[in-house]
Amino acid sequence: MAVSVSAEVTARYRRACDYLALAMIYLRDNVSLAEPLTSAHLKPRVLGHWGTCPGLNLVYAGLNGLVRRTGQRTLLVIGPGHGAPAIHANLWLEGSHADRDEALRQDGAGMLELVRRFSWPGGFPSHLSPQVPGVIHEGGELGYALATAAGAVLDNPDLMAACVVGDGEAETGPTAGSWQSSKFLDPTTDGIVLPILHLNGAKISSPTVFSAMPDEDLRDYFSGAGWSPILVRAAGAGAADDQALGDALQVAHREITARRAEHPVGGRPDRVKPPMIVLRSPKGMGAPERAPDGTPIAGTFHAHQVPLEEVHSDPAQLRALEDWLRSYRPEELFDSDGRPWPDLLEVPPNGDLRLGSVPEANGGALRRPLPLPPVADHQVKVSEHGATQASAMQTAGGWLAELVRGTEASRNFRIVCPDELASNKLDAVLSATDRVFTWPLEQYAEDVAPGGRVMEVLSEHLCQGWLQGYVLTGRHGLFPCYEAFAAIVDSMANQYAKFLTMARWVPWRAPVSAFTYLLTSDGWRQEHNGYSHQGPGFLSNLLTKRPEVTRVYLPPDANTVLLVLADALAATGRINLIVAGKQPGPQWLDLDSAREHWRRGAGVWEWAGHRDDPEDGAPDLVLACAGTTPTVETLAAAELLREHAPELRVRVTNVVDLRALSATDRYPGGLSEQAFDTCFGGPDTPVVFGFHGYPSDVHELLHGRPEPNRFHVHGYLEEGTTTTPYVLLSCNRMTRHDLAADAVRRVRGADDRIARRLETDRDNLVAYAHREGRDAEEITGWKWAG
Repeated sequence: MAVSVSAEVTARYRRACDYLALAMIYLRDNVSLAEPLTSAHLKPRVLGHWGTCPGLNLVYAGLNGLVRRTGQRTLLVIGPGHGAPAIHANLWLEGSHADRDEALRQDGAGMLELVRRFSWPGGFPSHLSPQVPGVIHEGGELGYALATAAGAVLDNPDLMAACVVGDGEAETGPTAGSWQSSKFLDPTTDGIVLPILHLNGAKISSPTVFSAMPDEDLRDYFSGAGWSPILVRAAGAGAADDQALGDALQVAHREITARRAEHPVGGRPDRVKPPMIVLRSPKGMGAPERAPDGTPIAGTFHAHQVPLEEVHSDPAQLRALEDWLRSYRPEELFDSDGRPWPDLLEVPPNGDLRLGSVPEANGGALRRPLPLPPVADHQVKVSEHGATQASAMQTAGGWLAELVRGTEASRNFRIVCPDELASNKLDAVLSATDRVFTWPLEQYAEDVAPGGRVMEVLSEHLCQGWLQGYVLTGRHGLFPCYEAFAAIVDSMANQYAKFLTMARWVPWRAPVSAFTYLLTSDGWRQEHNGYSHQGPGFLSNLLTKRPEVTRVYLPPDANTVLLVLADALAATGRINLIVAGKQPGPQWLDLDSAREHWRRGAGVWEWAGHRDDPEDGAPDLVLACAGTTPTVETLAAAELLREHAPELRVRVTNVVDLRALSATDRYPGGLSEQAFDTCFGGPDTPVVFGFHGYPSDVHELLHGRPEPNRFHVHGYLEEGTTTTPYVLLSCNRMTRHDLAADAVRRVRGADDRIARRLETDRDNLVAYAHREGRDAEEITGWKWAG
């Protein structure tokens, strides 16, 4: 273990970091101030956020000291992501940047390269990103840092995640939920989360709530949330600030480790409140007190972004910037060749203990494949198409239970769920593990214990953050959720998809396990819960993301669900979305047929068509479907056409992988032109498509295919209420009768007597449901005739 350094040296180190951070925001040249500063030395666009940088440097330096003294492996999760210049400065001084890119070596050329790259085309973004060593959370994703930190330490008892929460971020709902994470962490099997709430008083232009709270209120608030706050006040006083924060970090770590040592293995602790740190510091410490025009800067919201914005055009501001830069006395920090003085290099720890080089920050390198159970052991036996009834989720639940048992020793698989595991008929998992909750419980509860592998909490944000932290540090997981409420994490999924996209471009980042959503309780069977529960929009959101990092699957039955789920949990570097029903329904494919269908992504169901002979030219029309309920309605429509228009040649095509619809120049995994024609006929063949989600999703995917206007998509039209399943379908023109009537009109044009008869039958069935309060037997008892 390295010897600790003095607070005075730490303050010098921090002064170097502040200088480098400021240089990154403003400079493109003359980065050591070897000559007087001119406008030619400035970046043409001055971008970045100064206000949080000094506080982040104070925290980073303090954690360096803690790690040197204790050897505690520490992952730093940073909520204020626009404080990236501070993190880059520390990574350069500790050598983590140079380890991955020799151009960022610790000399004058490396310093120039570091400063130039920040907020520069082709360089580093203005916020943290996957290009930055040590990062698993971009920051700026307001509210998600603390949940991500908690997920990172699950099943990793040797790791501490220090999480900086900005005071603007602290106002968000996701952060409010995240303070409850400590009640789910096991002192024996999980690591340490150390929140550091950084209060510097202001957001972009207004005060923050928590900064306005007096110390006693802060203590009460966080004590009530389950923490023991340690308050630290920095005043810009150099080594005194480093000493104060260093002492607080030492006390917090000592208290945590002492409690962990006393905790009985497998026992339930008392309501222990772990320490956290509340750090108050002036906004933008070190900035000028005032701008040349008298505007106050240091300690105010004017320090939040770029305090001196007119440096290109205002000579007084340029002089003020030079004075500000020189106030850090760079000549005392770097030698004539731009190398940091040796005492500064003694501040960070060494090797993998550096905050930018902790192995968990590149979790793909730690990842080990899951021991996936054989799908065949859990298959549904299907001898005749549609004759067997089964719940896809109950089937998947049995397979997942076996997976949980198989990972009990490695403890590298978890399920996070917003209090819906049993409701989604996945409760077979609870035969293999419990729901985790570590605090004492006074009320009656079932399947709840410390050490459980299922994390249930009624917060989609918290589930998302936990699983992101878990997956990004090398493990695996699954996020089952009601379909309608997955949209709560739309913005988190957006940011995570972008993180994965950028990570693909970083050569030293190893791919992490896929992040898999399993959405059930889908909108088509939420007629009893009503309009608020009827929404497939999360699917639409993910389809807007780059196809190489997102997959959207709509398996039609249990065997296909098993195959999709196994593939999703084996994959890396992407987000999987699986949408499937939970209610018992007809099973269409035996395992071998399901495997071939899944492999292709879409395929013709020859057994479901009518007079469709591929050797005899194109069919008159194609009935296509994607999704559990649309598949049932489409096959029922095929039967109606067989009855009412037996002369028509009808082909039935089912789609599992939605992106298979895309042209190959948009998505290399899309159906080839030949396969697409096989599934959907030639350019003159009308296609009536029963789709699970919004029709526009399919039309977008078909862009670039020949004659996409021949596709007539039925899907969710944002119509719903509390009603019966058939009436809900009718509201959205998605019943078997609507599909069949549309198909007849596409082929026969104005001769629509059959179509009108089908629509009359539909209206009669709707009237029956309104009269009787239930769907008619011909709907509820329908079976595929074969």
